[in-house]
Amino acid sequence: MSQHSKVAFITGGNRGIGLQTAKDLGKAGVTIVIGARDPGKAEAAVTELRQAGITAEAVAYDATRPETDRSVYAHLEKKYGHLDILINNAGMMNEDLLSTTASTVGVNALRETFEINFFAVVRLTQTLLPLLKKSAAGRIVNLSSILGSLGVHSLPNSPIAQTKALGYNASKTALNAFTVHLAAELAGTPIKVNSAHPGWVKTELGGKHAPMEIVDGSKTSVRLALLGPDGPTGGFFHVEDTLPW
Repeated sequence: MSQHSKVAFITGGNRGIGLQTAKDLGKAGVTIVIGARDPGKAEAAVTELRQAGITAEAVAYDATRPETDRSVYAHLEKKYGHLDILINNAGMMNEDLLSTTASTVGVNALRETFEINFFAVVRLTQTLLPLLKKSAAGRIVNLSSILGSLGVHSLPNSPIAQTKALGYNASKTALNAFTVHLAAELAGTPIKVNSAHPGWVKTELGGKHAPMEIVDGSKTSVRLALLGPDGPTGGFFHVEDTLPW
């Protein structure tokens, strides 16, 4: 299957890393479908993509509204009949990375974070999986974070030792577990499932002090989305590097 016939659905693809991922995949010939809550921002992103010569459109998707999972499925099934790439990019953080502790984080904050960063991802992926199974080379990319790595957190003198926002970190750890389990279930099929750590990027979530620019934050997602048949599955990556769970 040529990349020109591939279709990618990117949640939160109207800004930041999601939009940059859409640009990079679109320039590689992939048809882009953006899932976003705000119709105005979504259409502005689509206009930007189309001006760059990319085939793109937007559909309504809200991680807090399960009914939009089904409407996304219905749209993709009717217009394309399949899905080649699912980028689970949308996410949120409602804690301060440097001041929240495991003994002080509110249970409601934990629930809200897990609803968006974990449960919504699992639900959407399960909904769209029948379309991915119709692809000759389905790819699922879950946007995780090195902050979800128990291995790195546990290192002596860990480089992320001070970032113990339990809700965000644990939601990404859970997302990594979903990656491992789904990849194992789909072993022997054309579908590959991987977790991506984009890096600390200058976005609304990453903040202005992040060392990486948005143009570099999409590299891991794009690589995993375009993996060849011999590429890895069930892994956790930052660009070419494999990260510990």
